[in-house]
Amino acid sequence: MIKSPEEIALMREAGRVVATTLGRVRDAAAVGVSLKELDEVAAASIADAGATPAFLNYRPRWASVPFPGVICTSVNDAVVHGIPNGYRLQDGDLLSVDCGAFLDGWCGDAAVSFVVGTAAPVDQALIDATDAALARGIEAARIGNKMGDLGYAIGGEARRAGYGLLADHGGHGIGRTMHAEPHVPNDGRPGRGIKLTEGLVIAIEPMLILGRKDDYYHDEDEWTLRSANGRRAAHSEHTVAITKDGPVILTLP
Repeated sequence: MIKSPEEIALMREAGRVVATTLGRVRDAAAVGVSLKELDEVAAASIADAGATPAFLNYRPRWASVPFPGVICTSVNDAVVHGIPNGYRLQDGDLLSVDCGAFLDGWCGDAAVSFVVGTAAPVDQALIDATDAALARGIEAARIGNKMGDLGYAIGGEARRAGYGLLADHGGHGIGRTMHAEPHVPNDGRPGRGIKLTEGLVIAIEPMLILGRKDDYYHDEDEWTLRSANGRRAAHSEHTVAITKDGPVILTLP
């Protein structure tokens, strides 16, 4: 769970690959472009860096089929884990892109949400609130705080803004593997949970839904999670190291 400064520096390089890839995918996302084409952009970006996709063929114990894409592309009411398929983006679509990559054995993981073409004010407000919840969670990722403090920071920001949070989902530890202990909740009670210590590296990822409902269902592809109320959702994520100088975001360009 605990990483040395040298190991965190190596994770920073993996994080740069992820950040660069997300930037290239966002630049390529336009009306008429397919999700599969965006996946190809991501694959080329990761390969150019000498890295390996973390999502492609990933199969946790609960999944009956491995994930078939390099990135997750979740559109509108898809909250997370959307499969990049032949769907072509339309004006006003809210797209969340999640990307993970391994470089020299270390993993980076991040996600971004944005609107393709013309953004409806309600959608942009949802994205802004998701980014704000992430920022609050990162700010709470400090030595001496508890995991419940971090979850409370994220959940409090989301609830005050009037949004739901995807039930039963949150962030995770990260390092040599993409998903590791500890679980990082998107809601919580202050003063509860494990103490945050120097060298802990976690992926913080709020997932907000329009309205106050948190429920979801699995799509027929067995991966995509959609909001039960059919309303739009947004997802924002960074890999963050807890250091004596405060939280350090490892997935920035």
